[in-house]
This record gives sequence, structure tokens and C-alpha cells, in this order.
Amino acid sequence: MLVIISVWIALLLLLPKIYLRNSIYYQSRAIDRLETQYSALVEENRLLSRKVEALKVKNQILDTLF
Repeated sequence: MLVIISVWIALLLLLPKIYLRNSIYYQSRAIDRLETQYSALVEENRLLSRKVEALKVKNQILDTLF
């Protein structure tokens, strides 16, 4: 009987800890995925800004020629 009670107490103490560790792990994975996507989007934004700037310069040059 004492063994069963000890097992239940151990489970009651350990299950919340396991649940919290798993939750933190999956949340950190989600955060890492979002940070990776953010970095890719920032880089894409830089590239698009450069392209827009190049098109603006090209357009200004063509406007002055005609």
C-alpha cells in the first residue's frame, strides 16, 4: 500500500514538470521557426527595396532622355 501511495505522489509531482518542459520545448521551437521566417522576410525586403530603388533610378534616367 505504501508503494502505491509513493508512486502516486511521485506521479503527482513529476507530471506537471514533464508537461511544463514539453510546453516550453514546443513553444521554443515555434519561436525559432518564426525567427527564421522573420530573418528570411527581412532579407527579402532588402532585396525588393534594392530592386525598387534600381527601377526608380532607371525610370528617372529614361524620363530625362525623353
